[in-house]
Amino acid sequence: MSKPKHERTLAETEAKAVTRNIRVSPYKLNLAAGLIRGKKAQDAVAILTFSKRRIAQTVKTTLESAIANAENNHQLDVDRLVVSRVEVGRAIVMKRFHARGRGKAARVEKWFSHLSIVVAEQPVPTEPAQQEAA
Repeated sequence: MSKPKHERTLAETEAKAVTRNIRVSPYKLNLAAGLIRGKKAQDAVAILTFSKRRIAQTVKTTLESAIANAENNHQLDVDRLVVSRVEVGRAIVMKRFHARGRGKAARVEKWFSHLSIVVAEQPVPTEPAQQEAA
């Protein structure tokens, strides 16, 4: 027996890319992800290209993957893509220790994150001036 077919959760005009276990805290990743929420896809790539944040290059790679998925897998128009959702989630936490004075130890937590980017195709804008003239 095989598993039943998994239904597609996204709309037909959406494409998704996921990167898991990124070695950065979710807080810092969310700051970089917040730069591109709601922007056009090409503008978002430009913003991440020139961002000073170290993690911006990983976010850019994931965004470019979502754009490529939209173009190749779902035949969406790249020029009309918009970053509709950027979700940041917690992954594992590596626990280490840092030696302190008098034989004590302090806990060091190394956070990992998950990143999910969904791009959607905007509908073609209809011009109201042409509709009223007709």
